[in-house]
Amino acid sequence: MAKVYATGRRKTSISKVWLEVGTGELTINGQSLDAWLGGHEAIKKRVMQPLEVTKQETSVNIVVKTLGGGYSAQADAVRHGISRALVAYDEHFRAVLKPYGLLTRDARSVERKKYGRRKARKSGQFSKR
Repeated sequence: MAKVYATGRRKTSISKVWLEVGTGELTINGQSLDAWLGGHEAIKKRVMQPLEVTKQETSVNIVVKTLGGGYSAQADAVRHGISRALVAYDEHFRAVLKPYGLLTRDARSVERKKYGRRKARKSGQFSKR
């Protein structure tokens, strides 16, 4: 089977995911998962969740290119991209991934700053006189 491509997004991060039959290698921005994320075990677990749920940890090779945002948002974008790539690879995975919410794009993003405010919602201290 040829390579399968999918895109994952979260906040301002975008991940481009290529999935093919292989031995379970995961390369993110030219690095292994451990080199890319360092000691963030909980975030590594979040990235690997779609593969663990579908039991594909050792049967597919994944190459990811990610950009924008911070490492946590990038990790969630990678998770979304891997989930979508697995569904494109085999449609039966949709029924497995859907209950975990892995196919839903997390639409939360930073609210824009409003004029007259210090931040999006924070205002200056009220003065009665």
